[in-house]
Amino acid sequence: MKNRIVRAVAGSFILISLLLAIYVNINWLWFTAFVGVNLLQSSITKWCLMDDILSKIGVKD
Repeated sequence: MKNRIVRAVAGSFILISLLLAIYVNINWLWFTAFVGVNLLQSSITKWCLMDDILSKIGVKD
């Protein structure tokens, strides 16, 4: 369950930041890059902040 939520949040952040970059300001692409870097980091280190947050609020695997 947590993996699905993490992927949904990451995907939503990317799509929202792309829309903001198109309609508000191009600098929102930095947020897209930030999400991508965090996804890459979590694949290397096997640690994800969102996973920790979901654990603390009681979401089970």
